[in-house]
Amino acid sequence: MDNLFGNLFEAEKNNDKPLADRIRPEHLDDFIGQEKAVGKGSPLRRMIEKDAITSVLFYGPPGTGKTTLARVIANETGEQYEAINAVSSGVPELRKLIKKAEDDRRMGRGRTIVFIDEIHRFNKAQQDVLLPYVENGTIVLIGATTENPFFEINSPLLSRMRVVRLEKLNNEHIVKILKRAMSDDVHGFNNSFTCDEDVLKIIADFCQGDARGSLNILEQCEFMLPEDGERNINREILASVIGNAMQRYDKKGDQHYDIISAFIKSMRGSDVNAAMHYLARMIEGGEDLRFIARRIVICAAEDVGLADPQALVIANAAAQAADFVGWPESQLIFAEAVAYICNAPKSNSTTNAIFAARQDVRAGNIGNVPKHLRDAHYPGAKALGHGIGYKYPHDFGGWCEQQYLPDELKDRTYVIPTGNGEDTGRKF
Repeated sequence: MDNLFGNLFEAEKNNDKPLADRIRPEHLDDFIGQEKAVGKGSPLRRMIEKDAITSVLFYGPPGTGKTTLARVIANETGEQYEAINAVSSGVPELRKLIKKAEDDRRMGRGRTIVFIDEIHRFNKAQQDVLLPYVENGTIVLIGATTENPFFEINSPLLSRMRVVRLEKLNNEHIVKILKRAMSDDVHGFNNSFTCDEDVLKIIADFCQGDARGSLNILEQCEFMLPEDGERNINREILASVIGNAMQRYDKKGDQHYDIISAFIKSMRGSDVNAAMHYLARMIEGGEDLRFIARRIVICAAEDVGLADPQALVIANAAAQAADFVGWPESQLIFAEAVAYICNAPKSNSTTNAIFAARQDVRAGNIGNVPKHLRDAHYPGAKALGHGIGYKYPHDFGGWCEQQYLPDELKDRTYVIPTGNGEDTGRKF
C-alpha cells in the first residue's frame, strides 16, 4: 500500500512539471532528430551503445535536445547521473559532486555522468576545477552550451572533450514531437484532444526548430480547450496563444519565407519602395522584431559591404535601437535603415572572399604559417626561425611589401574589389 501511494505521489509530482520536461525520451530509439550527431552508425551513438562514453560538449541553439540527450546517455549506459546549471552553481557544488563520484567509483557503483547546463557561464577557475577529474575519468562530463565553445570554454578542458554540434530541428521533427506529446498515455495528453494538421505545422514553423518552445505552445493551447465537448486545437485557439504573429499565416499568399526573401532581394536590388512594402507586410503580420533586424544587418554586410561600410554600422545601430524601444516605434528605425541600405552602392566582394577562403580551408589547401609570422615570444622560438625577417609595418610608414599567406597560397586573391562606392581595394 505504501508503494501504491508512493507511485501515485510520484505521478502527481511529474504532472506538475512542464510538458517539455515530462515527455523527454529515455532511450536513443525514441530520440527525434539530430541524425548526424546520434544517428545509426555515428561515433557518439557507437560509444553510447558500447558503454564507452567519454566527456562530450553539446553545442547548439535552445530546444535542440542537449539536456534530453544527456539524460538519454545516462539511461542507456546505466551510469550515475548528476545535473547542475552553471548559472546557479559554483565550485562548492562541483566539489560535492566530485566527492560523491569518487565515493561511488570506490564502492563499485560505476562512473558518474555530470551534466552541466550552460557550462559557458563557468569562469576559468570553475572550469579548471573539472580538469583533473575529467582527465582521470572520475567523472564523465557532459556540457551544454548555446555559445561557441571555442571562445567560451578553456582550451585545456575543451581538448579533453568531444564537441558535438546539434542543429536546429526541422519542421518534420517538431511535428513528430508534438504528435508524440499528444498521444503519450503516461506523461503526455493520452489523445485527450485533437489538433488540426496545419496548426501543428504552424507551431513548428513559428518555433524555428525549438522543440521546447513548440511543446510550451501546445501545452498552452490545450489549456484553452473546454473541459467537456469538442476538444480540438484549431487556428483560432492557436491565435489566442501566439497573438498577432498568427496573422502572417492567415493572410493568403503571405508566406513567411517568401516575404522575407522578397524583402532582402528588394534591398539588394536598391528598390526602396518594394523593400518598404515588404517591411510593412512583415510588421502587419506580427513578425518578430529581432527576425527583421537580423535580416537588415545581414543584408548590410552581404550586399552593401565595402561599397559603403557605414551601412553595417547603421544596420547594427538600428537593430539595437529597435530592440530598446520595441513596437510600434521600431518601425521608424527599421524604415530608416532599410532606406539607407537600398540607396547605398552595392558590393559583395567580401561575401565572395570568405566563401572562397573557406572553400580552400575545407579542401585542405592551407599550408603552413610562414616562419617570419609565427609567434616569437617564447624561449627557443628564434632557434626555430620563428619571427626572423618579419617587417614591422609601422617602421615603413604603415605598409610594406612582405608575404603573409602560406607558400601554397601566396598568389591567391580572395577579395576582388568591385569598384562600386568605396570598394576600391585601397590598402589604407
